[in-house]
Amino acid sequence: MADFCKKNIIWDLDNTLYRITPEFADMLDEATAIAAIEDLGVKLSFDEAKAKVKESYLNYRDGGEIFVRDYGISPKDMFVAYHKRKPIYPIVPYENVLEQLEKLPCEQFIFSTSSREVCEKILKHIGLFDFFKGRFYSVEDFECYKKNENSDVYKKLCNKIGVDPKDCIFVDDSYSNLEFAKEIGMTTVRIYYNQNSAKDKPYIDAAYKGLQSLLDDLPKQLAMCAHA
Repeated sequence: MADFCKKNIIWDLDNTLYRITPEFADMLDEATAIAAIEDLGVKLSFDEAKAKVKESYLNYRDGGEIFVRDYGISPKDMFVAYHKRKPIYPIVPYENVLEQLEKLPCEQFIFSTSSREVCEKILKHIGLFDFFKGRFYSVEDFECYKKNENSDVYKKLCNKIGVDPKDCIFVDDSYSNLEFAKEIGMTTVRIYYNQNSAKDKPYIDAAYKGLQSLLDDLPKQLAMCAHA
């Protein structure tokens, strides 16, 4: 049973507070491939590069990692080139999320692998910028470009926002990110969309199918904490 009696919720952004549909995911793969070819000089055709992106995601949970490992691209250059091309307009905001977040009796933050500039654009697009203003962070704020390599970036985030990891719920769609959040003591919650909840993994405390199912349950969980 997950311990929801915490003072802070740290949300992932991409595919957590909005949905990356299969169609949008394909557009993101294409943006990564074009960035690798046109901005970073990888000598592949578009189809070859796109296939590499898909292979990279399967192997590393990161579409650009294969270009870092196999083509000598620096992690920072890959990060910057991709985010310059990352589309925002296809994102469809969830309805009523702001109202539900506002009712939660917790301090709330965002921690994303999107660049800070892209985070701001997405939050404005989905109507959550004012709510999270001053409380959203990108991995690049900590001179890092991923969340699934080690726990250091989570420690740096907690130091920055002045919270104890053991007093935080961390919500992410990517189970590879949750491993390191759990390592430093956070309660970990996974959002999933198909059948792969990954809730059998020892570092996942709870799993919910879609954001709405979590938002429906959180007030009940937090209310029980208040009366415990």
